[in-house]
Amino acid sequence: MQGILLVLYTGINWKHLSAELGFGSGITCWRRFRRRCEAGVWDGLHRLLLSDLHALGEIDWSAACLDGSHVRAKKGGKEQGSRR
Repeated sequence: MQGILLVLYTGINWKHLSAELGFGSGITCWRRFRRRCEAGVWDGLHRLLLSDLHALGEIDWSAACLDGSHVRAKKGGKEQGSRR
């Protein structure tokens, strides 16, 4: 799990996750990440965290911030931004 979190937090490529760091190889962490995605683990964890924060009164549901940067623009656009 630590290897997956490191990649997600830092944005490094899976292949740069060295087994010497103690997390297993990058490909092993990627496979585990993919399996958890397919199993819906991350969605379930997200819902659980939101529920816990709501119960503690830590979420203001009257305000929201939406991020559409990872949503495909089906009609395209005039210009394309740089790719990572």
